[in-house]
Amino acid sequence: MGQEYYLAIDIGATKTLLAIFETGGEMVCEKKLPTSSDYKQFIKDLGDCIKQLDQFKFSYCACAVPGVIDTASGVAQAFGNEDWRDVPIKSDIQMLIPDAKILIHNDAKLAGLSEALLLKNKYRRLLYLTISTGIGGGVIVDNKIDPGFENFEPGQMIFEHGGSNRQWESYASGKALYEKYGKRASDIDDPRIWNDYAKDLVAGFENLIAVVRPEVIIIGGGVGAHFEKFQSYLQEQLSKINNPLVPTPPILKAQRPEEAVIYGCYDYIKQNI
Repeated sequence: MGQEYYLAIDIGATKTLLAIFETGGEMVCEKKLPTSSDYKQFIKDLGDCIKQLDQFKFSYCACAVPGVIDTASGVAQAFGNEDWRDVPIKSDIQMLIPDAKILIHNDAKLAGLSEALLLKNKYRRLLYLTISTGIGGGVIVDNKIDPGFENFEPGQMIFEHGGSNRQWESYASGKALYEKYGKRASDIDDPRIWNDYAKDLVAGFENLIAVVRPEVIIIGGGVGAHFEKFQSYLQEQLSKINNPLVPTPPILKAQRPEEAVIYGCYDYIKQNI
């Protein structure tokens, strides 16, 4: 019997990342493919990519889905970055890897799981926020994804902004930041921009702190990778609220802000063996 491996799949807006892990946690191979906007084509492309990895025997596969999932049926009901609706993604992946056990979960929850485990039980209740194309999140309690927040979508919260009611991610995500300034977070160094951006973030943070009551908040994603650029401005804005009933917990940058999802797939497999 040959060595067994775990396959992790992270479905992104423009590209999908596949990573192969040894059972002990070492990543041994990565592959990327464009994420087709056509679901059937995407599954075909994914199958073609997996065929190129036939030297590996997969016992488990975890797929990170950027959207709302019925974890019991394995159906992805809606995606935040594609027009796909009610797609049987678990069974479709099962047909591509018939001998593996298939797990699926939301990408931000898996990222939060990975980051929580890296903190080695320092905090019991963690809120993870990924700020990238949109804004996603997860609540991790005692190093497990909290089922009470299984379909938690913080970016969809509605706030008054600029004279109208808008989804939080429509004006505070990485996509919104780029649309407003024509630059990605990595290319923005103007403190005035980051100060204004922190003002766009503060309402969402204050509401999430009040509802979730986390002991720590971890920030990841493409914008979160540059958290140090706006950290002080965000903390300043939150300190102005000064609500004794809703104290602000520590807010930290993710240790693997752009790789948390793929490592979260591995961690989720280990918790479900």
